Amino acid sequence: MAMAVFFKRALVSAMGVLLGSWMVPGIQYVDYQTLVVAVCLLAIFSAVLRPLLILLALPFVVLTMGIGLLVINALLYSFVAYLVDGFFVDGFWYAFLGALIITVLNLFFNSWINGAQNRVRVAVAQNKRVEGSLDPRVRKQTFSEKRTLHHDDDVIDI
Repeated sequence: MAMAVFFKRALVSAMGVLLGSWMVPGIQYVDYQTLVVAVCLLAIFSAVLRPLLILLALPFVVLTMGIGLLVINALLYSFVAYLVDGFFVDGFWYAFLGALIITVLNLFFNSWINGAQNRVRVAVAQNKRVEGSLDPRVRKQTFSEKRTLHHDDDVIDI
C-alpha cells in the first residue's frame, strides 16, 4: 500500500515537473530520461528528506502558516536541479513556482493518491441520548441546561 502511494506521488510529481517546464520559462529539461531521473530523485527526497526538513523547520512552517512548506519544496526542487545534469531551474522563484504547481496537483489528486484513508465519516444522532450509553434516561444536555448557573459549583465560567 505504501509503495503504491509512493508511485502515485511520483507520477503526480512527474506531471507537475512536466507542466512546470511547459508553463514556467525558468524550468527546463533536455530529454525524457532526464525528466525521469529528476522525478525519481525528487520523489525520493520528498519521501526521505522532506519530513526531516519539516521537523527541523517546524517553527518557521508554523509562523508562515504553511508557506514554509512551499519553501522547503522549492529548495528540494532546486537541489534536484543541481544534482541532475540536463534538468535546469534558473533560480529560487522558478523553483518556488514549480513546487507550487506540484503542490496544487497533489491537492487536486489527493483523494486518488491516498484512496479512502483520508475520508472522514461524521454521524449525527437524531435522539438526544448519549452515544454508548445503555441507560435510556441518560441524554445530552441542551444549550440552556449547559449555561444554567449552579450555586454550589466551584467552576468559574468566563
